[in-house]
Amino acid sequence: MPLSHVLDVVGVRPQARYVVYFSIDPDWWDSIDMADALHPQTFLTYGMNGNELPVANGGPLRIRLPRQLGYKSVKFITRLTVTATLKAYGKGSASASPEGGSYAWYAGI
Repeated sequence: MPLSHVLDVVGVRPQARYVVYFSIDPDWWDSIDMADALHPQTFLTYGMNGNELPVANGGPLRIRLPRQLGYKSVKFITRLTVTATLKAYGKGSASASPEGGSYAWYAGI
């Protein structure tokens, strides 16, 4: 299912800049900006080949950005947060810097 569909259903405030997603591992979170979140090829994946997504493949829920190989495809998603800033999230294990470091959002193929 496109992540954009989920965001449309729940409603997103105009000041939203990021979607933060959390893995079952309590120390792992990652984020994407709204341009990536709304892209039609950004998916919340819960199935594979007509069946539920197996745990070995990140089930029951993972995020996929297939236009960017291996990029931010975090497995075992437990929750999503839409936010205007990443500052509240600390350093964590994510690849985005909440301190506004030199992170590049685009990692195209």
